[in-house]
Amino acid sequence: MTAQLIDGKLIGQQVRDEVAAAVAKRIAEGKRKPTLATVLIGDRPDSAAYVASKGKACQELGMGSVSEHLPSDATQEQVETLVKKLNADPNISGILVQLPMPSHIDEEKVLSLINIEKDVDGFSPLNIGRLAQKGREPLFVPCTPFGSIYLLEKSGVKIEGANAVVLGRSNIVGMPAALLLIGKNATVTVVHSKTKDIPNTLRQADIVIAAIGKTEFVRGDWIKPGAAVIDVGINAVPDSTKKSGQRLVGDVNFNEAKEVAGFITPVPGGVGPMTIAMLMKNTLRAAEFQDL
Repeated sequence: MTAQLIDGKLIGQQVRDEVAAAVAKRIAEGKRKPTLATVLIGDRPDSAAYVASKGKACQELGMGSVSEHLPSDATQEQVETLVKKLNADPNISGILVQLPMPSHIDEEKVLSLINIEKDVDGFSPLNIGRLAQKGREPLFVPCTPFGSIYLLEKSGVKIEGANAVVLGRSNIVGMPAALLLIGKNATVTVVHSKTKDIPNTLRQADIVIAAIGKTEFVRGDWIKPGAAVIDVGINAVPDSTKKSGQRLVGDVNFNEAKEVAGFITPVPGGVGPMTIAMLMKNTLRAAEFQDL
């Protein structure tokens, strides 16, 4: 293996330790405990697991956690009423509505309702708008792209002046990641389903962020030698050697790419741990901002 492994578990734990220390200091000073409110609509097992892990992280870091669960047939009005209630509660620092919501719910309307000072997921159009504008800073950056860029910086990867390619243009990862890279003076290409000659585009990239949702889509010979590869993908593939009958892989063929890249994140253990770590960091920031 030629690539240096970027250890998201280790770096994520460092972020969590810093947050826990800051939370303890706040509480010792008599300030309010940072508290995250999560809203789950419906009974998707994966969404329920994500929400539970966020609550557990809050507890481990000395933060407060409030979990709100609405049935899958909840009305738009019920969801909006709950968000408004959490907006008005001074004890709630941050609000996270777990995505995806049931198809009959207008996600955009719900996300737009969240008070920008409590938008710890960073999905508010106001926060994304600020991220897109030169000379302006968002209050919060979406957690997964925030963690991805943090991994690059902590690993010593030079972003300024680099050619970066982002695979995927979702509102959750691809577009915010591209905007963050532009803000750090990289030259950015966003690859998507209509892009011509994806392999050749990738071969020019010093930095690759793969968030396209396709199992091991990026092959080793698409990677520029020495490039930094951040694999955001989480895909299950059959594996009879595992108790669950499956294992997780990314959007990059890791075994091929690790022989070419300079830096690479594993799946699991790369970007995943960073997402919750950055959510905790955002929740602490929300509490600090609301003190002002």
